[in-house]
Amino acid sequence: MKLRPTIPILIITCLMQITAKAQTENAAIRKGNQLYKQGQYEKALPEYEKAASDNPKNPVTHYNLGSVQFRRNDFATSEKEFDETITNSEDPALKQKAFYNKGVSLSKQKKLLESIEAYKTALKMNAADEDARINLQKALEELRKQQKNNQQQQEQQQPKQQEKPKPQQSKLDKKKIEQYLKSLQQKEQEVQQKMQQNRARAASQPDKDW
Repeated sequence: MKLRPTIPILIITCLMQITAKAQTENAAIRKGNQLYKQGQYEKALPEYEKAASDNPKNPVTHYNLGSVQFRRNDFATSEKEFDETITNSEDPALKQKAFYNKGVSLSKQKKLLESIEAYKTALKMNAADEDARINLQKALEELRKQQKNNQQQQEQQQPKQQEKPKPQQSKLDKKKIEQYLKSLQQKEQEVQQKMQQNRARAASQPDKDW
């Protein structure tokens, strides 16, 4: 009687190892989530790190790591973790949230231009994200104030008899900032109109007979 090849046994063994690893990973994520909800961020962090060591490509784990690092005021690390989520995730909804959270982390680091780009991407992926629209508007207004202050400082530092050089422009000049702000206001009005139209249709149309 011939012995059967050992390959199936190897496959079963590998599957058992993968399953055990997945169970350990999921258990660590669940425990981390419980601790996070309780506000115990220092205790949640090692649980998420344990899950990440078991599966470094899990976008949800990196998202959770980004969230807990943000709560610990480690905004640079949270930004990197949200980047990992964006890189590894195929879920548009999770990616959109990661872009939004990345924007918040960048705002906390005073990286206005980068935060603006993150919020813009989040809005492109979900035009109805009101928080992203509000934060984008705040970042644009903050950038406009920053440019105005820089211009005033440069003007004060220049001798009166000399011709004043033009202030250095950032990647977003005043006109572009104004355009973005107007565009945000217009989109907000469009969203409100659509919501009103949907309410009117819902009130006038009978329920569908599926």
